[in-house]
Amino acid sequence: MLFDVRTYTCRPGTIKKHLALYAEHGFAIQSRHLGKPLAYMQTETGDVNSYMHIWVYDSAADREAKRQALQNDPAWRDYLKLSAEAGYLISQENRLMTPVSFFKP
Repeated sequence: MLFDVRTYTCRPGTIKKHLALYAEHGFAIQSRHLGKPLAYMQTETGDVNSYMHIWVYDSAADREAKRQALQNDPAWRDYLKLSAEAGYLISQENRLMTPVSFFKP
């Protein structure tokens, strides 16, 4: 099992706009290809301009195949264009993680 943990930071004052744009134009498309995320959370304390989501894959090959299908979807490319034009995001961090031996998700 592979967890894809992604943290994004938005320009101050734009996180609500960014999440609304994603909710309207991106979430359904991404979920159609990747499945439902394990978590999709906004920061309440600390850097309140950031949010994170976690997607779960069977393996690195499963992740690669699903993400390739997503990238090939014209609707996803349209969303990425809208997001880039909005310019709300300033950084992204991705971490691929595996569970420790004593944790069985």
